Amino acid sequence: MNKKILLQIGFLLVSSSAFAATKPNIVYILADDLGYGDVQCLNRDRGRIPTPHIDQLAAQGMHFTDAHSGSSVCTPTRYGILTGRYAWRTRLQAGVLSGYATPLIAVKRLTAPSLLQQNGYRTSCIGKWHLGFTIEGADESGGSKRKNRGELLGAPLGAITHDGPITRGFDEFIGFHHARMMKSLFENDRVTQMIEPVDMLPLLAKKAVEFIDQQGKTGQPFFLYLPLSAPHTPIVPSKQWQGKSELGDYGDFVMETDGVVGEVLRAINQAGVAKNTLVIFTSDNGCSKAAEIPELQAQGHYPSADLRGSKADIFEGGHRIPFIARWPGQVKAGVFSEQTICLTDLLATCAELLETKLPSDAGEDSVSFLPALLGKGKVSSPGRDAIVHHSINGSFAIRQGDWKLALCPGSGGWSTPKPGSREAKALPASQLYNLALDLDETKNLQAEFPEEVERLTQLLRQFVVDGRSTPGPKQANDAEIVLEKSARKTN
Repeated sequence: MNKKILLQIGFLLVSSSAFAATKPNIVYILADDLGYGDVQCLNRDRGRIPTPHIDQLAAQGMHFTDAHSGSSVCTPTRYGILTGRYAWRTRLQAGVLSGYATPLIAVKRLTAPSLLQQNGYRTSCIGKWHLGFTIEGADESGGSKRKNRGELLGAPLGAITHDGPITRGFDEFIGFHHARMMKSLFENDRVTQMIEPVDMLPLLAKKAVEFIDQQGKTGQPFFLYLPLSAPHTPIVPSKQWQGKSELGDYGDFVMETDGVVGEVLRAINQAGVAKNTLVIFTSDNGCSKAAEIPELQAQGHYPSADLRGSKADIFEGGHRIPFIARWPGQVKAGVFSEQTICLTDLLATCAELLETKLPSDAGEDSVSFLPALLGKGKVSSPGRDAIVHHSINGSFAIRQGDWKLALCPGSGGWSTPKPGSREAKALPASQLYNLALDLDETKNLQAEFPEEVERLTQLLRQFVVDGRSTPGPKQANDAEIVLEKSARKTN
């Protein structure tokens, strides 16, 4: 081999290494049922739970004040995070998955981890899945056994799945399906341990730290999707965290969640990859009523801050969530963005990071927020025309600019007025709010601005018909979609 060829090979290797080094690692931490007001730095006047590590992350990066989950409950939000598509376009029109069910993500659909995997990333899911997978040899109940009413033990030791997270873009999976099946710990495609729920959060933290440490030694870019078990029920803070908040178990569990964030950030620093790692911290929806919200408020803590409603609701407290991003040297420290973003935006953001174009049948509701992160403008092109919200009973709302239209008379969820209640039935069939003037959503303007009601309704219908809310060829929804669900009750 002559000297010229060796030089050419050396140049190619150096170029390849330089290109790989420009690909940032991505650590995506998803809290479960953490309200916007549960983060101290986002709720200084009415928040009483210390969250020093999340606060530090915000001080070192950017926090978005108008970030939203794709739904006000768990499964549909997680679908949107990974696929860049609203889950109401699938068979899941209301509620969440239960048991071990057929996966909600179609096997051929592009996901954020599969896109990153195709571009040289090591991808890991450590935590809660809740997007469905089946168990080998299970019956129609998913192979779970009910010990007492409302208690599901999950899959037995050694149970195997053939359509779990490692078939949807992840190189590895360590975690559980959902809260009522938390005792079954899966590693990749099988149950390897039976553990107590109180031990789950510490285990997830340990595995995340190990993954970051291992990947830091390889030089290979990595994507860590870390959907935590907390502070969702069962609300079980570890012994070392009990009593820390002086606000009961929920406050302690939020503090333990913040502690896990601290462990992950330390691991990133110790691995020497902090400068080239984009860390995102967010939540899948608002705080759950299982946290005993009235009792917390009586002690001066408001999990939804100044927002109306909480988990499951169409109101802002149901889906406006913390969203903090840190990327040293790329994202300015201690700044905030008022750009409206959605958790469906991860896929398009990853595509722009990789300088690749998404196929027309992927990321139909995903818009890159990379320009906002880098301080180069509000949205990428193609941009978002409006954002769609969805509640637990399948109620819709659409937001464009300051206007928000909800196509239901009440909360669409667990707050008063509940769907189907006497109070809800006495209200107009729709709600129109100007959030710039009325973030509390107290003054329904639907009678005063019928033209806005009509305009936003038609825009939402167009999003349904087009199978997407971003520019591009029309796509098919997986099921028929009914926009008005005013009388449907919640679980």
